[in-house]
Order: sequence, then structure tokens, then C-alpha cells
Amino acid sequence: KGKVDLLILDILMPGENGYEFLQRNLAEFKSANLPVIVLSSLDELDTIYRCLEAGASDYVTKPCKFITLNARINSALERKHLKDREKEYLAVIETEKEKSDNLLLNILPVPIADRLKAGEETIADSFDHCSVLFADIAGFTPLSEKLSARELVDFLNETFSAFDAFTEELGLEKIKTIGDNYMVVAGIPEPREDHAQAMVEMAIRMQQYLHDSEPVQGHSVSVRVGINSGPVVAGVIGTKKFTYDLWGDTVNTASRMESHGVTGAIHLSDSTAALLSESHELENRGEMEIKGKGKMNTFLIRP
Repeated sequence: KGKVDLLILDILMPGENGYEFLQRNLAEFKSANLPVIVLSSLDELDTIYRCLEAGASDYVTKPCKFITLNARINSALERKHLKDREKEYLAVIETEKEKSDNLLLNILPVPIADRLKAGEETIADSFDHCSVLFADIAGFTPLSEKLSARELVDFLNETFSAFDAFTEELGLEKIKTIGDNYMVVAGIPEPREDHAQAMVEMAIRMQQYLHDSEPVQGHSVSVRVGINSGPVVAGVIGTKKFTYDLWGDTVNTASRMESHGVTGAIHLSDSTAALLSESHELENRGEMEIKGKGKMNTFLIRP
């Protein structure tokens, strides 16, 4: 009982012999890096081989000189202590690796993180079909002037943490936050046919969350949402503070849908509306001037 560093064992013992004792406890001895020295008057080669095969670390024949046994004991203990330190170091390495992997998964989608860990240096993919959502907290700038730094960060953290939970539940991919703006995509990095429907559901949940939230400094908080669908390029940029990001006209148009949207509704481009015409009731806003895009026909969904 208690901590044992080394075991000296005989073969001929009353009841259970040394072979049986070794075999019965071998798994426990290996797990504890416990060296076993067999000390026996049996000196046949097959006996020595049998003991070593059963898991003994060393074999010393009797009678033996104390200096010989002492040297064998010291050697076995040194090997054990080295193995113990190795086990400790490996445990620390595994813990740090797990922390690193978890941190990587907080930054990147799982398939992208796996590719980086596998040694892929440049990650850039084209996706023909996806939906991009931008959401902006309406009236945030004047509200932020009334909040302390702590209150401001707490509000954004609580709100965006709720949005993060929605992305996970719906199988979407959060791309980033910029100030009070939240960007998420559906259909990347794993393609899905219902990317537009999933993104509308995300928008509805975001709006409902803020609708149900308590007023902040006496002000009800709402969100302005814009969605666009189409092709994008996605990839990892940077070597420090790297990020998984999207590029292309689809992204720019989604941002414009948000900035030209209205609170309490979901603003859609015509490409997204075309994917939703059979599943949602759409309100045609008609042609409107979109900054940097010219005239566009856009639509609203009112939850």
C-alpha cells in the first residue's frame, strides 16, 4: 500500500509463484512504471527468459553480492525516475496541445483547423453557393456614449455570445465581429443547399433575442440585418492573429443590404430572395439606389 518505487520478487514463494504474481499485476506495474527485479536461486536461461517475458525489468541470481544487487537496484530506479519524468512531460505536452487545439477551434472552422494542423500552408477555397449575413446594432453609437467601458463590453459580450450560440445550433460559421457588427455565413466551409433558409432563421433569432432583452439605459435595442447569396472566396490570412475570412462581391453586397436595411425586418438581395420565394413571404421594396452598387431590386422579410 502507498507509493512503491521498486519491487524485488522471488519465483519460489508459498501459494502464488513469481510468474503468476507478475502476470496478474503486469498491467498495473506498467502503468506505474514500476520496475520488478526477480531475485532467485534458479539460474537456467529459460527461467530468466520466462521472467523477462512476463514483465520483469531485471533478473539477479542468488546468492549475490550486495554491491551487485545495489547496482541493479540503482539502475532500475534511475530508469523508473526517467520514465516518470517523461510521463509527466508528455502529460503537460498533451494538456498544452489540447489548449492549443481548443484555441484554434475558437478561431477557425474545424475542417480548416485540421488542414492547418496537417501542414497545409495556403488555404484558399472557392464556394459557388452560400449566404452571407451582416447584422448591426441600431443606434449603438449614441447608446455607447451613455455606457461605461465595462457596461459597453458586457453588453456586446452578452449579445454576441447569444449570437454565437445560434450559429452553433444552426450549423453556421461566424466569421468575425467589427465593433457592433456581426458577420456570419451559411454553406461554408461545408456546403449546404438550405444556406439561405438557415441564414433567415439566424436573422429571426437575432432579432427575437434583442426584442426579448431588457432595455439598456432605458433604450430598447434592435438589430439591422442584411443577407446576400452567391459565390465567395474563403481562406486564412496572416501568420499572427490570423483569421478565416471571405472576399468577393457577394460579401460587399451583403454589407450593403445591412446598411440599407430597416430595423425589425430582414433585408434581402434579389439573389437571396429567389432562393426563398417558395418558403417565405417576401415584401418587394422595388428598385433602390445602393451605395457602390447602383440600382437594385431588394426585398424584406418581416418576422
